[in-house]
Formats: sequence, C-alpha cells, structure tokens
Amino acid sequence: MTQDPISLSDRSLSGLKKREWLAQLAEIADDSGEFETLGTRHVAARIDGVEIGSGTLLVTFETIQGIQLQSDVGHPLGWDLVRRQGWSSLCVISDGDTWFRDPQVYAMFDRLTDDGYFEEFDRVVFYGAGPCGYAAAAFSVASPGAFVLAVQPQATLDPRVTEWDNRFTHMRRTSFTDRYGYAPDMLDAAAQGFILFDPTEDLDAMHAALFTRPNVTKLRLRHMGVALQGDLIEIDILEELLVAVAEGTLTEQRFAQLARARRNHPPYLRNLLGHLDTTQRPYLATMLCRNVVSRMHAPRIRRRLDALEKAARDGEFTAPPVFSRNGNGAGAAASEGN
Repeated sequence: MTQDPISLSDRSLSGLKKREWLAQLAEIADDSGEFETLGTRHVAARIDGVEIGSGTLLVTFETIQGIQLQSDVGHPLGWDLVRRQGWSSLCVISDGDTWFRDPQVYAMFDRLTDDGYFEEFDRVVFYGAGPCGYAAAAFSVASPGAFVLAVQPQATLDPRVTEWDNRFTHMRRTSFTDRYGYAPDMLDAAAQGFILFDPTEDLDAMHAALFTRPNVTKLRLRHMGVALQGDLIEIDILEELLVAVAEGTLTEQRFAQLARARRNHPPYLRNLLGHLDTTQRPYLATMLCRNVVSRMHAPRIRRRLDALEKAARDGEFTAPPVFSRNGNGAGAAASEGN
C-alpha cells in the first residue's frame, strides 16, 4: 500500500562533475539518513522512509554513470520510490562497473547484518541490473528472506565457470570465489528471486541458466535486447515491478501483463521485425507492420510495410488478408506471439 510521501530534496544533480555530484549526494543523504565512503570506488547512501526501521527497504546497486544517464535529475533509482512509496533506501554506488568486488563493501554488509539492520524491516528488496544485478543477488545473502529482482545479472566472472563470456575479460583477475562470490548460491537464502533477461541474447541467457533454483523465477523479455533496465524505465514498468516484488504479488502472469507495454516501444518493435525478417517470415512481418502503423507513427516500419506489400504484389509471397480492426487483429497476434 502506498504511504504518504516523505520529504526528500528534489535538487537536480544532473550534469555535475563527479566530485561535486558526490558532495551534493552526501549532503542530501546526510539530511535524510547517512552517507558512507567505501574505499576509492564505492559509496553508500541510506535514506530513511516514513517510519524508520519498518515497512520496506529497497537496496539498489547502481553506478555513478548509470544514475546520470537514467535519471533526469541525477538521483539514484530508489529515491523516487522513497518519495512515492514511503520506503527506505540503501543505495550502494560504484564508479564504473566493479561488480562491487571490494572488501570495504563486504565489511559494510557484514556490519549491517551484525547490527540487525535488515531485521528491522518488514520487507527487504534487492535490485540491480547487469553488474549491479550480480551484486543484488550476491549481497542479498546478508538479509535472509529478502526478495531480489536482478536484470541481466552475471552469475560470476570466474573464468573457470564462465570462460565463454568474453565481454568482461578485464575482470578475470578479480576474485569471484571469496566472500559474496557466486551469485546463484547467495540467492539460496532469499525468499524469492526474479531473474529478468532476454533469452535471445545468448550470453545473458547462459548466465540466467546458472541461476536455476527452486526459489528463483525467470522472467523473459524476448527481443528486447541488451539494455533492459533502460527499456523498463522507458516503458514505465520498473517501479511497478519493484512494488509487486515487495508486495509479494509478482508472478509470471503479472509480469506478462506489465510487459505488454512493450507493444508501444519502438526499439522492441524494430527488434521483433528484424527477427521476422532474419527468419524469413514475411507473412508475420506484414501482420506486425500493419498492426504498428495502425497504432502509432513509425516511419521505418511504414517503409518496411510498403516493401513487403510490393513483394506480395510481385508474387514473392502471399500477404495476409486485410480486414477491419476493432482493437485487435492479425498484427496484434504477430506482436504478442513472437
């Protein structure tokens, strides 16, 4: 249930240089909670919600660069939920992609566990994407019974396990076998974990396979590509997903309902059309194009539809029949079924 919003500075931090951004972030966090420096590449900002030590705590893992890219005001992701939901926020932030493999980060979570910090909350949700998704899963073990939403997480970068992933070879000298190391094992203590990924992205799908556990649900966004967090923000369902996780109402069916928003997301529609073209399915491609141009302004897809219909007139394939629409139709079936 949404609580009364709390006061949190809406001061814009967008476009600031790193040092000034960190200084202002620390000032805001100190006003509403606590700010902590963790070595040279990590900081933690804690914001207390409506009722300190109760309700929901959202633990997010983010990067300075990602925050500046995704937020119009340069604020961590969790702060909007602090404002609107009354939750508390613990945001652990890295300078670049570090996978949070730092003893000082480990020590902070050790201390929070020893102090019983996580036990003070009714619900604890860990969230992150990519390297931050790895961290969300790995550090969730600090709060047994927590809920985890990890978007495109890596399971580990230990080359003995994932030598097939050549995207992050610069991390192969970093230890993923010491504390908080193998993310799928760390999820064993969670009440429920959700791994969100695009199964058509082979490397992401291979990492997702390593998270197979009885308490883990895999949520698939086929043909959405390699930047799922940005897509979830653009189609405006990330907050709804996190709220559903916190309330214990996220199921595969609920996820599918929310994910229908991608039907109006041009990058997804272009990816789906590209898949149909690559697999030589002009009939379905025509259905998709007709559906899209009937609903939205899409010049690229309009041009592809014109080319497909010309090919059909030239006898290269038999086009689907044209019929009046009442809100659903052949094109809708194509966009939902692939």
